[in-house]
Amino acid sequence: MTIRLLPDTLISQIAVGEVVERPASVLKELLENALDAGAQSISVTLVEGGIKLIRVTDDGSGIARDELALALARHATRKIASLADLERVATLGFRGEALASIASVARVTLCSRTATTPHGATIQAEGGPPTAVEPAAHGQGTTIDVADLYFNTPARRKFLRMEATEYAHCAETFHRIALARHDVAMSLRHNGRVTAHFPRGEALTRATAILGETFAQGCRPVDESIAGLRLYGFAGDPAVGRGNRDHQFAYVNGRFVRDKLLAHATRDPYTDVMHGDRFPAFALFLDIDPSAVDVNVHPAKTEVRFRDSRAVHQFIVRALSKALAVTGRQAPPSALPANTFTPYRPMQGELGVVQPVAAYTAMISAIRDRSENATALLGTPRPQPTENATRPLGYAIAQLHGIYVPAQNEVGLVQVDMHAAHERILYEKLKTTLAQQKVTAQSLLIPITFTADLLEVAAAEEHRAALASIGLEIAPVSPTTLVVRGAPALVIDDDVPALARALLQDIRDYGISQVLSQRQDELLSTMACHGAVRANRQLSIAEMNALLREMEETERAGNCNHGRPTWYQMSMADLDRLFMRGR
Repeated sequence: MTIRLLPDTLISQIAVGEVVERPASVLKELLENALDAGAQSISVTLVEGGIKLIRVTDDGSGIARDELALALARHATRKIASLADLERVATLGFRGEALASIASVARVTLCSRTATTPHGATIQAEGGPPTAVEPAAHGQGTTIDVADLYFNTPARRKFLRMEATEYAHCAETFHRIALARHDVAMSLRHNGRVTAHFPRGEALTRATAILGETFAQGCRPVDESIAGLRLYGFAGDPAVGRGNRDHQFAYVNGRFVRDKLLAHATRDPYTDVMHGDRFPAFALFLDIDPSAVDVNVHPAKTEVRFRDSRAVHQFIVRALSKALAVTGRQAPPSALPANTFTPYRPMQGELGVVQPVAAYTAMISAIRDRSENATALLGTPRPQPTENATRPLGYAIAQLHGIYVPAQNEVGLVQVDMHAAHERILYEKLKTTLAQQKVTAQSLLIPITFTADLLEVAAAEEHRAALASIGLEIAPVSPTTLVVRGAPALVIDDDVPALARALLQDIRDYGISQVLSQRQDELLSTMACHGAVRANRQLSIAEMNALLREMEETERAGNCNHGRPTWYQMSMADLDRLFMRGR
């Protein structure tokens, strides 16, 4: 068989398979070109999900009349001129093949005008070489119409989905790019109806419009820089996880990417603050020296390769962990709709009235040390605050049904789930003590015995030394009985048998080596859960305030280690709205 050169049209049609998979791929290329041209306003019009028509109009720098034909030629671009430029490319597009590939399988009309020319010019291509350039009326900027995608390649066209599906992919692409460029006004119209309109504005305003009010109200701002790296944007509240990854947006130098390293680095900080089957939402932007990242990995430009991937990974993990460690959340007003809320009126003898906070500040010094009294809840006393001191979580005013601790702060009312909060505190302390190999057992005044099955007894006997290394002193006293003589000092409570059973079950399921290594976080989570203060445990005001102070000093205290929120803030405005004050 003779070797032959392929015609340019066929070469472009082959390249389409790598660059243009569906209408959304066309839209992505056109939007990136508009942004590279410095557009401040972009409008998108779709007909039949983009299959019939994709029109993108921008007010960018435009294309000169004598360059319109080159714009539709293969490998023609103004963005790079040498290998050095390619290695430091800072634009979204750079290959110069997208328009040529699109024009080989669609009817394309390109109309543009620069600031230095009195009128615009237009050129057309329908699956082949372009027509002659003609004059046209057009403001500064560019309009590109891509009609009848794959009209000349029916084998490709039949793989397109239904109109609604193709539109959904186009809308997703539009939102990804709009999220990254809040400084650019963008609008989307489908079949004559405006479906999205984003004016120029603040980053959080754009994120709210795309990711929703729930994300915006609980997200954590991120902005960290070090050695030529900067990570900024918004990380979703761990308490508001999602069932899929559809609200995860990661960008490198403004380019949306799907990168395994970034995926792992953004997942890692959420590991012990979010339930395992939930996914965080985020919009995170990584700025890096263009020479330190290779964007020329795949024609679709959604994959990147970092020169120093380890350093990038560690930086992202640290920056995101720092943001998640900051405790702060505002409860959405809709969480307590006025028409379904029934005010609680305490019966005689119940603790339910709000009392002055100042009456309790002097009681903080009365917290008893655990070593002196095993029934005390939290460590050593905290220093008594001055009269004008402010605390983010305020001061406790009551205990509600043995579960919640209402507290008053400068903003309004804080509601704390005491078990979830104490669980996080213990978990973080256990991680620290285990890392420092300082987990100590506290001997029980009266050893606790409990009935166990044969496998539990065998596991306790076989792994006695390993269990002692995490503070649990346990031994068999008969074929069906175990005795606990000591437990980790941080989790001493009346739930020691349940803790022992849970640890022995983990050892049976996974083996001691995995429990102490790969599943170490799960081990500490189990210990913290069993050691945390239980529901209906009556606490004194001093103990409740000690809990609040511990929360303020604990990283990631906004969520327990199962991902549940530990507290919510209601402002005075929220409360006024609830009771319709001022209406």
